Amino acid sequence: MNSRIVVFGAGGHAKAVIDTIEKEGRYLIAGLLDGYQPEGSSFYGYKILGSEQWLAANAGQIDGCIVAVGDNWLRSRMAEAIRSVAPDIPFVSTVHPAASVARGAVLGAGSVVMAGSVVGSDTRLGEHNVLYTLSSVDHDGRTGSFVTLAPHAATGGNVTISDYSVLSIRSAVIHGITVGEHSVIGAGSTVLADIPSHSVAYGTPAKVIRSRTVGERYL
Repeated sequence: MNSRIVVFGAGGHAKAVIDTIEKEGRYLIAGLLDGYQPEGSSFYGYKILGSEQWLAANAGQIDGCIVAVGDNWLRSRMAEAIRSVAPDIPFVSTVHPAASVARGAVLGAGSVVMAGSVVGSDTRLGEHNVLYTLSSVDHDGRTGSFVTLAPHAATGGNVTISDYSVLSIRSAVIHGITVGEHSVIGAGSTVLADIPSHSVAYGTPAKVIRSRTVGERYL
């Protein structure tokens, strides 16, 4: 019998996460949580159960949850809110059957690996990561928590992407590079040198254009 989970979020990103969950077939989605949607309404074929407060009264009915919010910082705030009302409910990860997770790779709780993505040998993903379609982290890579790789973003081997950072669409990071926390690599950029924390960098080679603050939106 499949485990029953709830998905937190009812937006465009949630559709992609739901598709991954459905295709993997490991979990049964009991409903969605979203405080901005009317309770009892329907989204993508699933009932809106309420906000995260629903978990406080119904934790015994489900086996886990996943946060389907695209923005890294907002995803972290939602995970914290869930943990505050339901500390014993585990966050689950989901991997699309068309993705590849190599031997020795480890996925942190709450992470989503979408269709065509590749997690290389002995790579370790932190918690609540999102690897969008056709993105890849090569061998011996490391990501922090609440990291996003947009479609077609890719790293070489032994790359570190720190907490809350983003590789935008078709960006590339060569082997051995570190991208600091809370940083954004612009679309189509090529990273040839370490990028400090709290930076927005883009171009080929990528250069730091400005600094960014904790929680600043990047989408």
